[in-house]
Amino acid sequence: MHSPCLKEATQLCLQGCYPTPILRVHEPEQPIAKTTSTSAACRHNFAATTASSFFPNTHFTNHESIPSLQESFVQFIKAYPKYSDTAPVDQIRAREYGELSLSNHVCLDYIGVGLFSQSQVKSQNASNTAADFPLFGITFKSVSLKSQLLHGGDGSELESAIKKRIMDFLNISQNDYCMVFTANRSSAFKLVAESYPFRSSRKLLTVYDHESEAVDSMISMSEKRGARVMAAEFKWPRLRIHSVKLRKMIVRKKKKKKHRGLFVFPLQSRMTGASYSYQWMTMAEEHGWHVLLDACALGPKDMDSFGLSLFRPDFLVCSFYKVFDQNPTGFGCLFVKKSTVPILEDATGAGIVSITPAKNLLLLEDSSGTDTELEQIARLAIKQECDNISNSIVPCTEQDSKSEENETSDVCEKQSCPTEKRSEYPEQVELKKQIVPLQERHLLKENEGSIIQCRCLDHVDSLGLMLVNSRGRYLINWLVSALMKLQHPNRLDKFPLVTIYGPKVKFDRGPALAFNIYDWKGEKVEPALVQKLAARNNISLSHGLLRRIWFPDKFEGEKQRMLETNIKENDAARSKSRKADQGIAVVTVALTFLANFEDVYRLWAFIAQFLDADFVEKERWRYTALNQKTIEV
Repeated sequence: MHSPCLKEATQLCLQGCYPTPILRVHEPEQPIAKTTSTSAACRHNFAATTASSFFPNTHFTNHESIPSLQESFVQFIKAYPKYSDTAPVDQIRAREYGELSLSNHVCLDYIGVGLFSQSQVKSQNASNTAADFPLFGITFKSVSLKSQLLHGGDGSELESAIKKRIMDFLNISQNDYCMVFTANRSSAFKLVAESYPFRSSRKLLTVYDHESEAVDSMISMSEKRGARVMAAEFKWPRLRIHSVKLRKMIVRKKKKKKHRGLFVFPLQSRMTGASYSYQWMTMAEEHGWHVLLDACALGPKDMDSFGLSLFRPDFLVCSFYKVFDQNPTGFGCLFVKKSTVPILEDATGAGIVSITPAKNLLLLEDSSGTDTELEQIARLAIKQECDNISNSIVPCTEQDSKSEENETSDVCEKQSCPTEKRSEYPEQVELKKQIVPLQERHLLKENEGSIIQCRCLDHVDSLGLMLVNSRGRYLINWLVSALMKLQHPNRLDKFPLVTIYGPKVKFDRGPALAFNIYDWKGEKVEPALVQKLAARNNISLSHGLLRRIWFPDKFEGEKQRMLETNIKENDAARSKSRKADQGIAVVTVALTFLANFEDVYRLWAFIAQFLDADFVEKERWRYTALNQKTIEV
C-alpha cells in the first residue's frame, strides 16, 4: 500500500496539476534542477499510485481467479477517487446514448467525436418512415482546393452553420482559417498533396509510428509530383520519437530556400497513445517548413489547450463520425490558413464535398430540389420540430487499422446480446434510474442566425477539458496496469500474457493502446484473430501495424524476432522506390470520452481468457458446434 503522504500528494496532483501541451514546449529551455518539479512529482505520484493500488504484488494466472467487476471497481475508486467527479459523463451516456447499454456492446475501436447524440438520431428516425432516415446528404464537387478556398464562399445556410459550429468547437477563428468539407480523412490529406507546391518546396516529412491509409495516400501523390519523402523513426522499446534523427531532418543547413517543404505532424499516436511535444512544430516553422497538424487522434477538447495564437499550422485536418454503434458515415474537415492559400497550386481532384439537407426531409409543395429550396428546408425544419439536419458523425469504430481512415465505409460489427444477465457495478445501477426522455427536438434552431444544435459537441463543451481528459487518463492507465498483471501459469520466467507497445502507465498518455497477446509457448496470437474473438464477445477492437521502428544494436535479437513484413494485395501498385513495409502487427484499443469502467473491465476479462492454453481451440469447436462460421487461426 502507498503511504498516506503519497496518497494525499496524488489527490492534490489530480485536482490541480494538469499538464497542458503548451507548457511542454518550453521544458527543454528550463535549467535542470536537482529538486523535482511539481509537474514531474505529479506524474511520478500518479504512476506510483496506479501501480500500488490495484492488487499490488499480485499477478493472475487463471482467468477464473481475476477479481469481479464489483471488487475491481472498488479498488479503482480507491486509486482514483476523483473519478467520481466524472459522473456527468455517465449521466450523458445514460440519457443520450442508451443503446450502448441496451446493446451490451463495448466499442473500443475508434478515436473521434460526433456532432449528434444517439437520442437525436433516434428521435429523428422515429418521425420518419425510413428506419435509417438520413440527416443530411453529401455531394462531391469537382473543383480544386485553391478555387474552393478562394471562391467557394460559405456554402448553403446549413453548410455555413455546420462550419461555424465546428470551428467554434475546435477554437479556430474564421478570420484566420478557411475550411472545406472532405469525404473523409484520407481525402483531406490527398487534397493537400495534390495542391502543395512540391516543385519549389520539395520535401515531405511525416511523423507516424503506424501504418495509415491517409498518410500513405498523401505520400503516394507527393512522390508522383516530385516530392522527396522522409519519415521520422521511433526508438525501441518505448517508441519515442528518435529526436536526433528528426532534428537533423528538420533543421535547415543552408538558408537558400524560403520554404523547405511540408511537415505532417500528429500530436498523439492514434495507436500507442504516445504524446508528442508541440516544440517539433515550432522548430519546423522556424526552419522554413509549412506545417500540417493532424488533429484526428486528439481528445474531443484538446484543441482548447492548443493555443492557435501561439501555434498556427498552415493546415489542420480533423474528422467527424456518426453516433456510437451506427453507420460511421461522416466527413473530414480541412482547415487552411488564409495566408497559405496563395501558395497552393490549382489541381482538380476528388475529395471536396458539400453538405446538403436530405431532399425528403419535408414534403414541400412544388419542390424541384433546387439549392434554394434545400435551404428553405433547413429553415423550415426549425418550425416543424423535426430533428433533421445534417448529421456528422462518430462511429463506434476506428475500424481495422488497415482502413482506419476510410471513415465512411466501415461499420462496427454488432453481436447479439448473451442470454446471461449482464454484470453491473454501482455506478451503472444508479445511472439506470436517470434516463430521461429527450426534451428538445430541434437539431437546427434560430438563435442569432442559424445555429446547429450539435448535442454531442454541446455535451463535450459542457464537460470541459479537465474532466474529459481526467476520465480517459484513469481508465486507460487502469487497463494498462491490469493487463500487465496477467501471467502464464507454470512458467519459471513469469512470462506475461500481454506485451504493450509504447507508453505504459503514464500520466499524460493518450486514451489509445497497442498490444499483443502471447500464448504459453511464447508465440503471438494473430491480432486479426484476437479481434474476431473479441467481436464474438460483443467487444469491438482494431488491429494495425506499428512501423518505422529503430532498434539500437543491443536489441538486434528483438528486432529479428519482432519485425515482420507487411504484405498487401496491392503491393505491385506501390512505389518501386520504397521497400516493403516492416513492422509489428498489433491489436489496438481506443477509448472515447463516453467509455466507462465496465467497458475496460470487460476487455480485461476477455483477454484473461487467453491464460487458458486451450481457449482458442475451445472457441473454434464451440462455434463449429453452433453451426456458425469457423474462425480461422
